[in-house]
Amino acid sequence: MADTMQMGTRRFGRWNWMGLYTLAEREVRRFLAVWTQTLMAPLITAGLFLAVFALAIGPTRGEVMGVRFVEFLAPGILMMNVIQNAFANTSSSIMIAKVQGNIIDTLMPPLSPLEMVIGYMAGAVGRGVFVAVAIWIMMAVFVGVGLSYPIWALVFVVLGSAFLGGLGIIAAIFATKFDQMAAITNFIITPLSFLSGTFYSIETLPPAMFWLTHLNPVFYLIDGVRYGVIGTSDSSPWLGLVICLAATAAVLAVCWHWFKRGYRLKA
Repeated sequence: MADTMQMGTRRFGRWNWMGLYTLAEREVRRFLAVWTQTLMAPLITAGLFLAVFALAIGPTRGEVMGVRFVEFLAPGILMMNVIQNAFANTSSSIMIAKVQGNIIDTLMPPLSPLEMVIGYMAGAVGRGVFVAVAIWIMMAVFVGVGLSYPIWALVFVVLGSAFLGGLGIIAAIFATKFDQMAAITNFIITPLSFLSGTFYSIETLPPAMFWLTHLNPVFYLIDGVRYGVIGTSDSSPWLGLVICLAATAAVLAVCWHWFKRGYRLKA
């Protein structure tokens, strides 16, 4: 009977909904279980950034893009925390499983590569949205920041979480020890988030840096959220949407391919 079954057919059907839901739930429960690290820590970090910049620069800095400097700063800080937490969620989950040797518990169940990607991404997007909402509420209360275009803000928060969540999967699969993961975080992820218009308008940059910034997908994520929050941005949100969709699709395609091959996952 088994010989007559079509290649790739599983008794669960085309989609293993129970397995997918279980993996997604596990990833969400992971960050909710340590909410002081995953939700409170970004709130404190965002608050400290705002306080330092507001006290050190805010009183002497004029308006940026027609709004107060602290209002201009708020969306960038929000998005920076979102992408860093989304990256940390997938990268830590897979890296810890690899080091402890229990990654096999994820690889053995009848989950397709696409289902594994979606399951891990559910945790990254969930954590990103949780962090974004929490930080926005804090900024709305203490800074007076509203939402000019809520749908745009939500779209870029979700895209940013998915993009960095995918990069987290790639980094964790590629790395073989925590030192390598720390190097990827410190020398790639942190510079991408800091040098992307988080704290400044790119219109003030020299020509070379101006064009280099446009090659950074994180710039469009931060710029898109800024448009959604304060209603203005350095570039068109439609251009940012296209570039972010393409970058996210490319990253998730690599994740799917590596899960399919078992690259650096299967002994």
